[in-house]
Amino acid sequence: MYQKAVDLKIERMAEDGDTYAQTCHGEMYYYGNGVDINDSTAMKRYRNAAEQGYADDQYKYAGA
Repeated sequence: MYQKAVDLKIERMAEDGDTYAQTCHGEMYYYGNGVDINDSTAMKRYRNAAEQGYADDQYKYAGA
């Protein structure tokens, strides 16, 4: 699954503002799925999606 995310260039999609990609990318870094755990990168992605009104990430970011 994580190789597929890399193949789909999820990081670039997240940087381009895709909220679902931001959430998936944040989850990868938060849990260390396929990448090293990096809370600051995870929170950055959650914050970006939260600012766009993505409710799940508003919850995740507020709980951090």
